[in-house]
Amino acid sequence: MYTSAKPYFYGTGRRKKSVARVRLYPGTGAVTINGRDIDNYFGLATMKLIVNQPFAVTETVGKFDIVANVNGGGFSGQAGAIRHGVARALLTADEAYKPLLKKAGLLTRDPRMKERKKYGLKAARRAPQFSKR
Repeated sequence: MYTSAKPYFYGTGRRKKSVARVRLYPGTGAVTINGRDIDNYFGLATMKLIVNQPFAVTETVGKFDIVANVNGGGFSGQAGAIRHGVARALLTADEAYKPLLKKAGLLTRDPRMKERKKYGLKAARRAPQFSKR
């Protein structure tokens, strides 16, 4: 498919438990995630929209091929991680995109994570059922 001899732009994206390693190759807009086409990987159209959001903001739709390796988390987190990685990779491609990507909030790492379970509780905040008697 793609060899390391071709020049590419690299970006790492993270969201929740997902980590995406994204490479952008000059191309026609093909998206490959974990060796599979985006249509096979993400069933929902909204996920595909999220992944391609940085291209829409910078008006570079169809100019780059995405090859992403993503692991951890669920589909929503993975789509967000790929979006973050694509935005960072676009930044290495052209520094002029920075104000556009920053204004759209695509360079900011989403800090929301799963809250840890506390002792004495059943979950992070879920307390055992209370009974008067």
